[in-house]
Amino acid sequence: METMTTELGTTQAIVAEMPESEGFVAINYITCKPEYRERFEYLFKTRARAIDRLPGFRGMYVLRPQREDDAYLVVSHWDSEAHFRAWLQSPEFLEGHKRGFEDIREAKARGEEPPMRSDFRTYEVITR
Repeated sequence: METMTTELGTTQAIVAEMPESEGFVAINYITCKPEYRERFEYLFKTRARAIDRLPGFRGMYVLRPQREDDAYLVVSHWDSEAHFRAWLQSPEFLEGHKRGFEDIREAKARGEEPPMRSDFRTYEVITR
């Protein structure tokens, strides 16, 4: 029990311990060229599921935008930032992305812009 003194007088409040982390979320905002959208969705629907084997991985959503010019969202949920960072350095990361990386490499070899762009952002979960 914690006692607090304020301008209105003395009050007592029960202070609960901070709960363990609700986790860590990484959101990859992926913008695809219109002609690549079908391929992008196919890559995720037939994904290697390599990420699923990693410690600390809780789950993932791939969200299609309602408007064609908006980004897809790839939302992955982790026990901690350390688990997420370990995945980025893992063989499973390369396994899970090799087809998309190959598409980008082929486009560059042809002198074209990549068919998709990625913007990663990370978040700590404070409540669910």
